[in-house]
Amino acid sequence: MIRDIIINLEHQLARDPARDFAISIAEMFDTHLAGVAFAYTPDFPGYTIMELPPDILAEMVANSERSALAAIERFDAAAKRSLVSAERRLLRTIGAEAPPIFATLARRFDLSVFMQSEPIRADNDDMIETALFQSGRPLIVVPYIQKDGLKLDRVVCCWDGSRAAARAFNDALPLLVKATAVDLLIVLNEKTKAENKEVRGVEMAAHLARHDVKVEIATVPAPDIDVANIILSYVAESSGTLIVMGGYGHGWLREVILGGVTRDMMNSMTVPVFMSH
Repeated sequence: MIRDIIINLEHQLARDPARDFAISIAEMFDTHLAGVAFAYTPDFPGYTIMELPPDILAEMVANSERSALAAIERFDAAAKRSLVSAERRLLRTIGAEAPPIFATLARRFDLSVFMQSEPIRADNDDMIETALFQSGRPLIVVPYIQKDGLKLDRVVCCWDGSRAAARAFNDALPLLVKATAVDLLIVLNEKTKAENKEVRGVEMAAHLARHDVKVEIATVPAPDIDVANIILSYVAESSGTLIVMGGYGHGWLREVILGGVTRDMMNSMTVPVFMSH
């Protein structure tokens, strides 16, 4: 069940569609929604801060707080229009501390929502990756081109037999049971070829069917380096509206490293992606 959702509220007005997407989930599942906005102190080396005039540093902090408060005001207005149960939080911190703070908060929610990073403007990768690996909860990443709310017309579940994919499918069950159609997509390559104890996808499809998920198996061949492109091509051709997949990678101290397919998907996504690790 999805009972509460947390959304990372960003300062830029142009990135509010992720907020609207989170509200659409809350409306569909009648859940509580928490919006979190960070007011940042500049994350400069100590000697750089010492060289900055105090009034300039204070103005930078004040500008960030004004932007965070504006994001909260927009969130409040949007939540009231939709009549969803909502709360908001303003947190003050330096930039490097925000991702682990958000990941810790997300442990007490069923789902986190983020907007994809943009090539030129917003970089959300640290926030997304830290939540994926440290929250213990699933998340949805919304493309920065997204205009619509959550649609479950056709959900594409990427199955490679891995622990992360199995976890993602289980976490996504509340969405899958509401979906009009679910495709169990298997990309045939060296990794999935080793899965010789199961007729490809049959047992997982049967498991999902026992949860009343309307599922069909689809297989496409691809070399390892083209997996993300193959998935996105399949989604486009089948009019997929959501991707469910395992999030792969590992953390080294405070540095988070995504696996190749996950990284490619984060860079090139065209529909929202639901991930668990």
